[in-house]
Parts: sequence; structure tokens; C-alpha cells
Amino acid sequence: MIGYVKGELAESRIGRVVVEVNGFGIIVGVSESVRDSLPSIGEEVKLYTHTAVREDDISLYGFLSRDDLDFFESLITVSGVGPKVALGLLGAYPASEVKYLILTGDSGKLSKAPGIGRKTAERIILELKDKISKDDILTLDSVSAPAGNDLPESARDAVMALVTLGYSKAEAERAVSQSGPFDGKDVNAILKTALQHLF
Repeated sequence: MIGYVKGELAESRIGRVVVEVNGFGIIVGVSESVRDSLPSIGEEVKLYTHTAVREDDISLYGFLSRDDLDFFESLITVSGVGPKVALGLLGAYPASEVKYLILTGDSGKLSKAPGIGRKTAERIILELKDKISKDDILTLDSVSAPAGNDLPESARDAVMALVTLGYSKAEAERAVSQSGPFDGKDVNAILKTALQHLF
């Protein structure tokens, strides 16, 4: 097994890069988000890798952090999700957002990623939801909740109630925002729905 590859970025193409290490060019499969984050050709890179072994192939898949690698390895434990499908999903959304979609049960958005149909999305949620901590998504900016001032009064009251219960303001606003639309809902109705998003 190869834990990571560190060397000069020699080539970058859609779906893969070549890292030169001691005169050898090592092909590493990467998502488009990883490829876009890499330095220029000729500069040093370090990719944490997963080694996939099949009868007729040995492939490496690379990630910028151990956390992303660990999550990729969790994804490929799901029936019907191979390395390429998992890579496509992580190319469509950052790992932290995929965790958020799983935790909130958003199979609709998950299924929009390449290679992920509705049934596969639901299976990912079913098999991984209990393995993801809400702490994993607290720093996620791309799906952050509206600012408190943008919420209607009943929703702001629900946020304050959740904060009183011990949740951070960011957690509370995110959960409440997921409980919309708010038309006609009182504080108790919003709070009940928001709590479902927190468990």
C-alpha cells in the first residue's frame, strides 16, 4: 500500500495527474476539484493515496488531505460505489458538503453528481449517515445557513431556542434554514423540524 506520493507535478489531465518521484512517473487519479487546487507543472505536490487493486489493474487515487482520503474510503464501502464513482461525487461537491448532504438526507442533490442515481444516493445516506458527526460540517461555508437577520421572526426565535439548548449559533441557523419554507409556521413547528436536522 502507498500512503502518499510526493514529488514534482509532471502532467495534469482530466481525471488524473502524473507525479514524478525519483525518475518514475506515477499516475494518480484525482477529482477535478483536487486537480484545480494543485500547483503549476514542475512544482512539488503531495497527495494522500488509496490503492485500488483488481485482477487486471492497480490504480492510485489521490487527495489533498487525510480526511478527504478517509471519507473517500468510506464512500467506496457502499454497495455500487466504486472508486471512479466516489471520485466523481467528490469532484462535484467538496467532501464536507457531501457529508452535509448525507447528514441532512438530501438524496436529490446527491443524485445530481455524475454516476450517482437516486437509489445509490439513498444507499449512501443509509449506510454512512450514522458514521458522520455533525462536527464534520460545522465549518462548511458553501451550504451555510442564511444570516440570522435574513430569517423571519419565528425562525429567529427558533434559532435562539436551539442556542439555549446548547447548540452553537452556526448549527442552529443551519438547522433552522433547512426547515423552510416558513410561511404559516410558528416557532414550535420550526423548532420541531430543525431538531430533526440536528440528529
